[in-house]
Amino acid sequence: MIWLWPFLVLVLQSCSPALSDSALSDSPYLVGMGSYDITGPAADVNMMGYANAEQIASGIHFRLKARAFIVAEPNGKRVVFVNLDACMASQLVTIKVLERLKARYGDLYDENNVAISGIHTHAGPGGYLQYVVYIVTSLGFVRQSFDVIVNGIEQCIVEAHNNLRTGKIYVNKGDLLDAGVNRSPSAYLNNPAEERSKYQYNVDKEMTLIKFVDDELGPVGSFNWFATHGTSMSRTNSLISGDNKGAAARFMEDWAEQNGIPKQGAHATNDGLEFLHRISGLPRRVSSIIPEPNEITDDLVQLASSYEASGGRRLSGSNITKRIRSTQQDKPKFVSAFCQSNCGDVSPNVLGTFCIDTGLPCDFNHSTCNGKNELCYGRGPGYPDEFESTRIIGNRQFLKAVDLFNSASEEIQGRVDYRHTYLDFSQLEVNVPSSTGEQQVVKTCPAAMGFAFAAGTTDGPGAFDFKQGDVKGNPFWRLVRNLLKTPGKEQVDCQAPKPILLDTGEMKEPYDWAPAILPIQIIRIGQLVILCVPGEFTTMAGRRLRDAVKKVLTSDNSGEFNDIHVVLAGLTNTYSQYITTFEEYQIQRYEGASTLYGPHTLSGYIQEFQKLATAMVANKEVPTNFQPPDMLDKQIGLLPGVMFDSTPPGVKFGDVSSDVPASSTFRKGSVVNATFYSACPRNDLLTDGTFALVEKLDGTDNWVPAYDDDDWSLHFIWSRPAKLSPRSFATLEWTIPEDAPSGVYRLRHFGASKPLFGSIKHFTGTSRAFAVR
Repeated sequence: MIWLWPFLVLVLQSCSPALSDSALSDSPYLVGMGSYDITGPAADVNMMGYANAEQIASGIHFRLKARAFIVAEPNGKRVVFVNLDACMASQLVTIKVLERLKARYGDLYDENNVAISGIHTHAGPGGYLQYVVYIVTSLGFVRQSFDVIVNGIEQCIVEAHNNLRTGKIYVNKGDLLDAGVNRSPSAYLNNPAEERSKYQYNVDKEMTLIKFVDDELGPVGSFNWFATHGTSMSRTNSLISGDNKGAAARFMEDWAEQNGIPKQGAHATNDGLEFLHRISGLPRRVSSIIPEPNEITDDLVQLASSYEASGGRRLSGSNITKRIRSTQQDKPKFVSAFCQSNCGDVSPNVLGTFCIDTGLPCDFNHSTCNGKNELCYGRGPGYPDEFESTRIIGNRQFLKAVDLFNSASEEIQGRVDYRHTYLDFSQLEVNVPSSTGEQQVVKTCPAAMGFAFAAGTTDGPGAFDFKQGDVKGNPFWRLVRNLLKTPGKEQVDCQAPKPILLDTGEMKEPYDWAPAILPIQIIRIGQLVILCVPGEFTTMAGRRLRDAVKKVLTSDNSGEFNDIHVVLAGLTNTYSQYITTFEEYQIQRYEGASTLYGPHTLSGYIQEFQKLATAMVANKEVPTNFQPPDMLDKQIGLLPGVMFDSTPPGVKFGDVSSDVPASSTFRKGSVVNATFYSACPRNDLLTDGTFALVEKLDGTDNWVPAYDDDDWSLHFIWSRPAKLSPRSFATLEWTIPEDAPSGVYRLRHFGASKPLFGSIKHFTGTSRAFAVR
């Protein structure tokens, strides 16, 4: 026995390298997935996207999430990609997230290998960017919006880091034809005919998906990139929503849960689709704790009628609101993200644009109706129901993603790598061809927005007499502009033919109105190359950038990049509005008027991304001479805080104001609602919790959570009787899904109230019970 132990040690030592090499060849990567709630304040805060001062959050359609993947080579480089259910990334958010990651992990994660991208929903709280022009309508900086996003990004990265395990990655791509149309076709037509002839469509129809498969658990997530705007929800909507991409992510995560992913093998089936898409067409978040369906009997109706509204009662804290989610923490979480790409001129309102007064199509060149832009709107496939349009466009992306997920067979193999730099886009020297074919040096300009910017788009028209395609401007608005800042001749010439409405790049009071220092970044995972851009590229601009980078990479004689897939991740790391082609810029529709740095902006991006790609091929580092400003200490927020909440005499928080009718029975597909005396949701965001709950009676006394405010079917709607009133109401509106089990249900509201003196108190209350057939 004494001699046997050394012999065994020698055998194990000689075997271990072979085992290690085998494991690495089977699974060359470590992969980790994570997600976290970033919903933010559901009251009083202006929504980011439409710049409509009247679009103030007042409830929740479904919650917003940050989702992350980490891919690492064992003992090698690693990359992090975060997808936000937010309008866009924010430079200030990125700076503060990186500070937290450095404090937690040292130099493991930094600006070079972390990318943070937004899906471009226009239904999330604003006030989290640091430049003045992006926070004017939110009355300045909103610390609550900012903090919840920073914290959520950190938490999802921590979760992904803790979940790192050996696994494989697959890539697949395919066309999705009916989820986006070009909203500025007249500008697209100004691109060279020879170039346009290379493409079948005037928007990109291709979705690229990567599938993550844990060696032991099976599939654990997927991320995909597809271009369509987050504007299925209109500029009048006031419920927080992830719009079509946020919806698609929830549908796919629900589908994965119903299919038992990640507990199955590498390939799932489509069986769960029928379950999620019954006659009602109302996909939702699914709770696995709902009992099996049972028939309604007179006894159950009588039982329901015995449960009256509970009345409001005080809670010791908000932890009780986490229970519907905490029941599912004992199993791995499937994470699915639907990321944004070159969506600049792509609308989800696929039925076309029409005048709301006549019903006739809008003017082709200017998107006006009798000269007025306010009357021209795009129509989604569920018109006139924006929730249905959101569901349909989200569902189409979801179904294509499932198809690509199930058929993915091309395994990603190769190095993990990245390049990143900062550039001063206010004065970037760019080499472009002259009219004689020779090279000439031009410059980008300090940021400025044109008159057509104020016209808005067919997804959300502007106001007054602005119109798209305006290359002249208006004398009255020039006078108004000059009260803020009169652009100099050099700036006017640089931005031509854009007539300048706001010279934001040269406006510095009380602090910078627009960014100048921008990040660009390339992330490589084997044959997948992600171009991270800080803005909204139009269709043709994105095509030119992808082609230019691919040409550099594939010129490498080693053949290492021969089979690469290049995707563009829009609205990443910071935000600088739009990027059009030079030819589209001449037309000065909304996108051209919002291309901040002048007509050569795209050429600047292409030149600098080619430098990054060249450095990646040569395995050289890229120096940077700039750093973006951190202006957190300069931020001004004018949104008043919550003073206090109150109820009428004799009424408690959580009491029912308008109850479900007594002894009522509802059929699947019908709507049930109840209204409660409530308090401002800004008192406690109930992050990772819920303001609204549908409970089902299990037995005779046990109520179990079935649907919450992250479910598609349940809306949380908050209101005040008057603008400055300390009183408020919460209406819970539940559209009963066709696949809801029959039984006895009730609605429950959670909230937190602020007294004039003292600390915030949490409360709850329930409606009268009712039967569902």
